[in-house]
Amino acid sequence: MTVKDVFVSAPGKAILHGEHAVVHGKVALAVSLNLRTYLRLKGTTTGNVCINLPNIDTFLCYDLSELKQLIPASCGKREEGKPLDAELMRRLREFIGVTNGNLDTCNMATLSFLYIYISLFGSSELPSLTVSVWSELPTGAGLGSSAAYSVCLASALLCASGAIPAPLKESDQSARWCQEDLEQINSWAFQGEMIIHGNPSGVDNAVGTWGGMLRFLAGKIIPLSRVPLLRILLTNTKVPRSTKVLVAGVKDKINKFPSIMTPVLDSVDAISCTCEKVLSEMTCEPITGEHYNILEELIDINQHHLNVMGVGHPSLDTLCQVTLTKGLHSKLTGAGGGGCGITLLRPETDSSVVQTTVQDLKDCGFDCWETSIGGPGVQQHSPLSVKEEVREILNRY
Repeated sequence: MTVKDVFVSAPGKAILHGEHAVVHGKVALAVSLNLRTYLRLKGTTTGNVCINLPNIDTFLCYDLSELKQLIPASCGKREEGKPLDAELMRRLREFIGVTNGNLDTCNMATLSFLYIYISLFGSSELPSLTVSVWSELPTGAGLGSSAAYSVCLASALLCASGAIPAPLKESDQSARWCQEDLEQINSWAFQGEMIIHGNPSGVDNAVGTWGGMLRFLAGKIIPLSRVPLLRILLTNTKVPRSTKVLVAGVKDKINKFPSIMTPVLDSVDAISCTCEKVLSEMTCEPITGEHYNILEELIDINQHHLNVMGVGHPSLDTLCQVTLTKGLHSKLTGAGGGGCGITLLRPETDSSVVQTTVQDLKDCGFDCWETSIGGPGVQQHSPLSVKEEVREILNRY
């Protein structure tokens, strides 16, 4: 079986509002981040399946005859939310030598790839192919890098297996799949996320699949049809943190001071809903300075609430202070306690202001990018439409 070459990309994600409150039944808004993961799938005749992940210095090749022996009789199409095929997982863990359950980034990425590849092709013939992936997203920063990877894997392998058609027409630069195909991509990407995270919420892979903005409430994910593209600075403080510890700390505080913390959570919920309303107005009427004023105030209020919840950090305070001296407004995004923050840029913000702000943040020891939020989800690309530097990296393998 020979497969057609496929070039795809998927975005990372940031939480705009509602982190931590979402754990307690409040609305969170997740947005796509225009830092993307790119994947190139190439049909070969080597009799091997190879995966190249230069971001994490991982380059692996497997003989197809060895992989065929791993296919359990149960192997077949699986749906989102269903448990992983335990027998296939057991065989794969044994095959790559990680039976003790301790998975590093390389092992998790490899397991996800082999699981989706064998699940999609297992009932027919395993094709000889090479998959190469390059990401603009830092790993482990809470920006959905694993989900973007899983979404890229799912879309490329579904296309290669013929389960969904390639949406790209000859004259297209890039193209998106129809709703039904996106649902299938999301379902398989969720399987990849289960391998990597155990019990994911499904938000990250949904953002990677649909892009734009998603409303997340009590396990329900609703993509919002239209949102404006907003310019932001994304800052990684590079301060490591444990999401589990931070979530537990917020819960303890709520249990200790329910009459104080419950109104804080209600206020965060109202911030998410107000932000959603303002963003929806910005897509159907002329955008005004007042819209940006409200978005900036919501960012400031929410950042104070997150400090009240105990998930702030001196590095995040520094970020907020540095950007405020330039008239810009910032908040943490994700778990807090370090990690990443976002800074809203107005359309009229001068490029010199942006450049000096980025430099000031780098001088603090942070990584900083100018990017945007609200862009498209997973896409197929013509090779020439992909950024030259990304294309060069992926063409090396």
